Formats: sequence, structure tokens, C-alpha cells
Amino acid sequence: MNKAELISAMAAESGLSKVDSKKALDAFVVSVSKAMKAGDKVSLVGFGTFSVAERAARTGINPSTKQTIKIPAKKVVKFKAGTELTAE
Repeated sequence: MNKAELISAMAAESGLSKVDSKKALDAFVVSVSKAMKAGDKVSLVGFGTFSVAERAARTGINPSTKQTIKIPAKKVVKFKAGTELTAE
């Protein structure tokens, strides 16, 4: 499902117009992005939890040259699915 299909599904499920559904989806994405950048956790009961994790610096290998490289530390977004969100 891509973004356009998600907007259509949201409009059909909620009874909102596609324009309003797009605004709602965009607002959700912006709000979650701001929370992640601030280091906050976003929990949606029944859906899942978005959180930020730190990935430590490590060494890796360039597969084409076989040289060792240093991979810097960085922050990554993690998603843990809730109990009600399981693929059957």
C-alpha cells in the first residue's frame, strides 16, 4: 500500500474527504517526526510504539575493496508492533 492508497482507505473508513484524509495523514507524519527528533517516544495503544535508539559506532568492511571502515554512531527510529497489530 502506498501513500495514495492509504489516503483512499482512510477516507473510505472515516467518511472524510480525500483532501481531509491527506491533511490528517500529513499532520500525523509531521507530529511523529517532530517527536522522534526531540527524542520522545510515541505510543499508540493497539497499534505500536515509535521510539529512538542509539546505534553505537562500529567498524565494517567495504565489500568491494575489503578495506575496514569506521561507521559512525547515529540515532535510528524503531517501531515495536502492538499486540493487536499482528499479521495473520
